[in-house]
Amino acid sequence: MLSEQVYAQLRDAIMRGRYAPGEALKPQDLAKAQGVSLAVVREALVRVVGDGLADRLPNRGFAVPAFSDRRWQEIAEARRTVEPVVLRMSVERGDIEWEARVRAAHHRLARTPAFAPEEGEYYTGAWSEAHRVFHRALLDGCGNPVLLEAFDRLWSASELARRWSARRTPGRDHLREHRRLEEAALARDADAAAELLARHLTETAAGLTRPGSA
Repeated sequence: MLSEQVYAQLRDAIMRGRYAPGEALKPQDLAKAQGVSLAVVREALVRVVGDGLADRLPNRGFAVPAFSDRRWQEIAEARRTVEPVVLRMSVERGDIEWEARVRAAHHRLARTPAFAPEEGEYYTGAWSEAHRVFHRALLDGCGNPVLLEAFDRLWSASELARRWSARRTPGRDHLREHRRLEEAALARDADAAAELLARHLTETAAGLTRPGSA
C-alpha cells in the first residue's frame, strides 16, 4: 500500500536525522515529494505520531519532537523504574539457556559495527537491532511476559531519543557499558547488574540535556 511505503520512508528519514528536532512535517510538501495524495501522507503521519516520532500540533500540523520534550525524560524515568527490577528477577530466575542467550546476544552486539558511511551519522540498523536483542535477552530470564511486553513498548518509545543521545555523546564507551552489564548478569550479581543498568539508562537520557551537536 502507498501509505505503508510513505510511512516507512518517513519513519526512516526521522530516525536518520533528515528532519531536525522540532522541524515541521508539512503534509503538502511530503505529498509533492512522494508523488502521492494528501490523504496518504496524513495516514502515514498519524502512524508516525503513534510511534512517538512526531507530534500533532494544535493547528493540525505535524513536527518532529524537540530535544527538550519532557516525554524523553518521562520515558527514561519509567525505564529506570521498571528495567532494573526486571533484570534482578532475570538474574535470580534465569537458567543456563538464558545465560547462553545473553552471551550470544552480547557477542553479536560487540561484533556489529555501530556506524557505517552508507548509513549516515546515526548508528546502523544492524547495530540497533543487536542492541535491542541484547537488552531484551538480559531481561527475558524473568519469565514474566507482561513485564517483557512493557519493556518492548518502552524500548520502541525511546528509540528516537536513543539515536539522538548517541550522536550527541560520541565519546561514550558503549562497548564497556554493555560488557560490564553482561559480566554482572552472568556472575549472578543482581545488585551490580541493576545498578549498572540504571546508570546506563541515565546516561542515555542525560545525553539529550547536555550541550552537544544538534
